[in-house]
Amino acid sequence: MSENPSRRTQDPGWVAASSKLTSAAVIAFTEGPAADAEGNVFFSDIANNRIMKLSADGVLSVFREDSGRTNGNMFDQQGRLVSCEGSESGPGGRRRLVRTNMESGEIEVLTDRFQGRRYNSPNDLVIDGRGRIYFTDPCYGDRSIMEMQEEAVYRIDPDGSVVRVLQQPAIERPNGITLSPDDQTLYVVDSNHQPGGNRKIWAFDIQDDDGLANQRVVYDFSPGRGADGVRVDAQGNLWAAAGIKMPRGEGETGLNPPGIYVVSPTGELLGFIDIPEDLITNLTFGGPGKRTAYITAGKTLFQIDLSVAGHTIYP
Repeated sequence: MSENPSRRTQDPGWVAASSKLTSAAVIAFTEGPAADAEGNVFFSDIANNRIMKLSADGVLSVFREDSGRTNGNMFDQQGRLVSCEGSESGPGGRRRLVRTNMESGEIEVLTDRFQGRRYNSPNDLVIDGRGRIYFTDPCYGDRSIMEMQEEAVYRIDPDGSVVRVLQQPAIERPNGITLSPDDQTLYVVDSNHQPGGNRKIWAFDIQDDDGLANQRVVYDFSPGRGADGVRVDAQGNLWAAAGIKMPRGEGETGLNPPGIYVVSPTGELLGFIDIPEDLITNLTFGGPGKRTAYITAGKTLFQIDLSVAGHTIYP
């Protein structure tokens, strides 16, 4: 479904009554926020090729220089940071998935090739309760260097094996990705800003054999800019970072303002949180009770306290 959020109540009780949107940090081009169990937030500064850390007490520092153009990040159940090293916003992209041991600092390469070919530009990821990592691999950059013909979604199993679970034409350009709290439904953002391209959030049932079935549209943002990152709250509602103020080309419109679109699993637009900056990219939940949303947009990491809890895989 598709609906202009300006026609609806912007916040039906999602935001805590005493809270207001504040700037937590200002950098350059922010992406991929991930919060650990201690309340620290790590996020990508793709343009400057680094990962930043905002400590639980509000101190901003550089966590990693030369990040390999890291985009998406997420913590696993063991407190390790899993990162998508992409290929956007300049040279130096390593086009792989890595995992960082936060105690030792050791960086482990989880995968850098599929069937002998390098990935396009790993973008975002989600980890299920069994430790399996789903990640998207679109191509938004220089296609001349790409070894893959496909833009696809992959799964890394705990034994290190990699399976391609979804590819074109079932999905045009996979971007954000998340799972329902029970790990039974995979949600994938299809974000193709070319004229006529998909601006949809798809849902797939995960079968007993781990295959995907029952592809269906949860929400269609067309003809405005669609979603980038997406996460779910504890009730299973989707929180999608979507929209734009200044369209980047003829394939986009300003119909959807930048913000967080809260959508039910059945496609009902439940609420909208306005974000006063382009280009909104992603979000995560963290803080006490997982009731703070950290939102990346343009040069800024925003934070806002919520009356609902987000879903994360750590306790």
